[in-house]
Amino acid sequence: MSKLILTHEVSGLGSAGDVVDVKPGFARNYLIPQGFAVAWSRGGQKQVEAIKAGREARELATIEEARDLKARLSAATVTLTVKAGAEGRLFGSVRPADIADAVKAAGIAEIDRRKVEIPTPIKSTGDHEATIRLREDLVATINLQVVAAK
Repeated sequence: MSKLILTHEVSGLGSAGDVVDVKPGFARNYLIPQGFAVAWSRGGQKQVEAIKAGREARELATIEEARDLKARLSAATVTLTVKAGAEGRLFGSVRPADIADAVKAAGIAEIDRRKVEIPTPIKSTGDHEATIRLREDLVATINLQVVAAK
């Protein structure tokens, strides 16, 4: 097992600043090259504290604000206009950054694209769902309406 310090949130593993044990291949081939983690060392404790302080600053200030945002996101239907073929098939797929931009354009809130999770790839027009991790313990589901650009 390799001991690492996460520098970004990784689904199913942990949040930025967490110290985790993972298999050496996962660390060597994915987490470290992608910049999601750095090797743990005794001097790394200062780095952990700096990462956690940055994460706390970016997190929504209170649980009430997060719950309010969750209610607004769940109630809204966000429309995404994308390039699509004649049969409603997209050229590519919808990315988390596209969803974050659409939520911002709809005037709901400004969210971080790294907090958006798409359970199944969105490759066609129609109604879809995505989740947004507002806090470690609070997840909002957002309804998306994907339409073809004219």
